[in-house]
Amino acid sequence: MRWITYGPADRAGLVVDDLVHGLDEPLLDLLGDLGAAAGRARSAPAETLPLAAADLRAPIPQPPSVRDFLSFEEHARNASAAFGRSVNPVWYEQPVFYFSNPAAIRGPHDDVPVSPGSARFDYEVEVAAVVGRPGSDLTPSEAEDRIAGYTILVDWSARDVQRQESGAGLGPAKGKDGATSLGPFLVTPDELADRRAGNGYALRMSASVNGTAHGGGSWSDLHWSFGQMLAYASRGTRLRPGDVVGSGTVGTGCLLELSSLHGEDAYPWLRPGDEVTVEVERLGAVRARITPAPAVVPLT
Repeated sequence: MRWITYGPADRAGLVVDDLVHGLDEPLLDLLGDLGAAAGRARSAPAETLPLAAADLRAPIPQPPSVRDFLSFEEHARNASAAFGRSVNPVWYEQPVFYFSNPAAIRGPHDDVPVSPGSARFDYEVEVAAVVGRPGSDLTPSEAEDRIAGYTILVDWSARDVQRQESGAGLGPAKGKDGATSLGPFLVTPDELADRRAGNGYALRMSASVNGTAHGGGSWSDLHWSFGQMLAYASRGTRLRPGDVVGSGTVGTGCLLELSSLHGEDAYPWLRPGDEVTVEVERLGAVRARITPAPAVVPLT
């Protein structure tokens, strides 16, 4: 199944052959049993409309939480080198993540402003799992069974701000606080099962800027599976329906890596007016126009 959230009322919609079967409820309320919801959407929709006419929102516009992991080894190596360090051995012992900002969620076609004060603005090509049923202290298999579906996640990153604040010894803060794009679809795991490979799926993840292809890799390259990520996230706490869990960046899926490997002239940082497209096979594409940064408000 492919689901969307659309329109000013944030309705859930089941997409069937490019026709949206809309329901009055938000998708968040349906995650526990999408099969039953799909039956209602097919037999008694609140409305039907062409997918092309739907005003797409993020599938979960206001998630209870957003955790973003670092689960692709190539990105871990390249990004660490770009910041002048090696991969911490802890990365190979357990999944690692930081909490992102649920208030900064953007839809799949929304504009994205440069973060205030940033001259090195970047995208990150990721996949996210959305939790469908709650659970605590889960095993990886139990955790994977609680995934309602997958969507594209673009983690917009102010690399200069990130570098400066990381020296204080805490995780990403304002460097990752400005925007996270989700969408366009929430795709249920059964839609991807025939491409299962490695710790993920043999599906291409890629980006382009102003129509020029920019790196990417395969979802199957995950070092830590989503089952392992969610199990770790559930340890000593509770996963809730609608929680978003990002994979972290696929190898060469950001300008930080590409500019470090090939130079900033070849891969310049994002500027207002740039058009960024992030695609994942079977999950669709996120398309965003970069807009100017808000002014930096002084602290004194």
